[in-house]
Amino acid sequence: MGESVVVTRGLTREFVSRAGTVRAVDEVDLSVTRGEVVGLLGHNGAGKTTTVRLLAGVLTPTSGSARVFGLDPSVDGVAVRRRVGVSTETPAVDDRLSGRAGLTAFADLYGVPAARVGPRVDELLASFDLAEAADRKVGSYSRGMRQRLALARALLHDPELLFLDEPTAGLDPVASRAVADRIRGLRGEGRSVVLCTHDLAQAQALCDRVVVLEHGRVVAAGAPAALAADLGAGVRVRFVVAPPDGVDLAARLGALDGWGNLSAAAPEGVADEARLGAAARTVTGVARDPEAVAAAVAALVADGARVYAVERELPDLEDVYFALHGRPRAPAAGEEPGERAGPAVEARADAPRDGEGGR
Repeated sequence: MGESVVVTRGLTREFVSRAGTVRAVDEVDLSVTRGEVVGLLGHNGAGKTTTVRLLAGVLTPTSGSARVFGLDPSVDGVAVRRRVGVSTETPAVDDRLSGRAGLTAFADLYGVPAARVGPRVDELLASFDLAEAADRKVGSYSRGMRQRLALARALLHDPELLFLDEPTAGLDPVASRAVADRIRGLRGEGRSVVLCTHDLAQAQALCDRVVVLEHGRVVAAGAPAALAADLGAGVRVRFVVAPPDGVDLAARLGALDGWGNLSAAAPEGVADEARLGAAARTVTGVARDPEAVAAAVAALVADGARVYAVERELPDLEDVYFALHGRPRAPAAGEEPGERAGPAVEARADAPRDGEGGR
């Protein structure tokens, strides 16, 4: 285990409203080590954004503790924010400024040395494919361009730790891949990333570990593959079979132990149908374990079916996520208000406060 850059113990945040007290983050234990990408997953209102705000020193915990680089963000917020970068899902960018002017202003706030500001701004504008639009007002930018500008801003001061909330929202596939590559590069440089995302495929590809939040509580944490094994999410299997006349393949497999989510269809593509014959069918389902797959093949062969192919897919993060959210909801203190807050609140999370930085 490497050096810990984030550690929380029993981290809790409550909000008081007319409806009563709402516990948005509920005794969360979390750790992030140097050079690690940790994903925070969960539905809207699960507590992801509030957790990030607590770690960035924007909010003060009701109880419990948080340490970032050994510092308490609620006390040493200035020192913490000089070492972290934050990009929110709805970037708070100034439409009146050009992209270049906005980055330059933030570089000053972050305390980037004067001689370094121009080259650093140019470097990031080029890196995020904004060089041609650098001197246009941000109000004319598309959503994807604004998102890229916010990511560039989060990297201005060369932070050791980044909090990225849906960093590829609004980006096309090419830009999304570039952001994913950037995150991998940051990890390779020994930086740490906390990634809040709904994109389960992205989390599967990028995260060393994931933490799944539900109603403010941690319901699962670990490497995606290990979580899948622990949850018994099963193995997704695709059969290509020509059954005997009158045999309903989905019903036949459904009668065996250890199978679920079964469906049957014609093979995909005219070529497959011509090659395998009109009787061929594709059956997909989720097997509890490899023994269930072996038993299914044996049963199909015993019935006189011709089995052309058996393809297995190991459980992925999507299987884990839906297995978790298929459980009965545990009692909770309430939903988190304003998980996706507007720009006025988010600006506090991804910008230095008054008096911070400066040259």
